[in-house]
Amino acid sequence: MSIKKRVLLTALSLALTAQVHAQAAPAAATTSGTLVIVPAFGEVKHANDEATVSFAVEEQDKDRAAATARVNQKMKQGTEIVRREDPQAELKTVGYYTVPVYPEVPDGPRPLANPVVRRVPIGWRVGQYLEVKTRNLQALPKTAAAAQKVLNLNGIDYHVSPELAKRLDDERIAATYRNLNERIASIARAMGRNVNDAIIDTVDFEGSGNYAGGQAEAAPALMRMSAKRADVAEMPEPSFEPGETTLQMRLVGKVKFR
Repeated sequence: MSIKKRVLLTALSLALTAQVHAQAAPAAATTSGTLVIVPAFGEVKHANDEATVSFAVEEQDKDRAAATARVNQKMKQGTEIVRREDPQAELKTVGYYTVPVYPEVPDGPRPLANPVVRRVPIGWRVGQYLEVKTRNLQALPKTAAAAQKVLNLNGIDYHVSPELAKRLDDERIAATYRNLNERIASIARAMGRNVNDAIIDTVDFEGSGNYAGGQAEAAPALMRMSAKRADVAEMPEPSFEPGETTLQMRLVGKVKFR
């Protein structure tokens, strides 16, 4: 076989091989004009600077007036103690209740024909709640101990004050938008595109679109505790740890690639 024929056969063989590979290899998907929905998240942590303390008083007596009188007296004393210990605290009395106490119904079989009997209360439970909002967290154990001589400590909710939450909003927005840019860069690399080809079309800081859930709010830690009035001259101070609050934000961005 002549050299000319050999060269021709080789060229034909290479051409056929290239054609086979071209048909076997899948075509790369084009991403020009692609619209991408990108969720992003951000959070800021800060020590709590405010607390809402719930105190309660409850009395039970056969005489409703007697129970009411003791509750009124103790609430007045407890309110005066809190105001003396923490003059800057905000106080609010809530949830005054008067509930009849009935005798327990004994267990056992009951007759089929049981006439309706009017229940007569054997006593009364009377109570009231006091809410105390304070930023004097350092003195809070002393204030609570003083109030516990008269009132019951019903619960504590530590959180950041509205003023502090507003100041932290700048940091929260910046952290969320930074996360959006990081995610766009990751998506661009996965698509084999240059991040400079990405154009942010829409930024939804409320996450209110159908493609996003509701905005995640801060979940303040709620500590529940109860304490009975101690008949002692000095009440030991309770141990409190204010902890910190995590403020979260969610946004959704629409990004289009050139």
